[in-house]
Amino acid sequence: MSEGFYQDARDALVGFLPAEYAGFEHRLHGRGLKVWFGSADRTHYEIQEVGRIAERGRERVARGLEIGFHAELRDPAANEAVLAALVAHEDRWRAELGPAAQAGFFVGDRDHRWRRVSEFWTGPEIDEPDTAIEAADRLATYIRGLEPLLPRSSG
Repeated sequence: MSEGFYQDARDALVGFLPAEYAGFEHRLHGRGLKVWFGSADRTHYEIQEVGRIAERGRERVARGLEIGFHAELRDPAANEAVLAALVAHEDRWRAELGPAAQAGFFVGDRDHRWRRVSEFWTGPEIDEPDTAIEAADRLATYIRGLEPLLPRSSG
């Protein structure tokens, strides 16, 4: 994925979000787009290129995109509390996000400090021209579904 891919995703994201979420903060980095609200950049949404994906409970190496939410607070217990708050309301977001959204440990974090609710896209279709727009649409779905449920003290 190129930086242009993530710029396109950022630009498209604006159009997919309701007005209440239009004032997001963001950062483009070499492998992705990070989006957050207020000063809570350690709890954020992300579209990022990954080299590891989870498949049927195991990790395997593959190139893909991860789309979703990350809790990357310094305190592992705080990350677990954020995830627990989301999982407690899973019935509210599951209908919108569907079975592709998985809650648990951050993939590739061997210390199990960080948490996530995210999904992985793999295959040649991730290189299609419209993938940045489709990923932005999906990220907007995560934001609309999860942001209202997040504890406001997670920052």
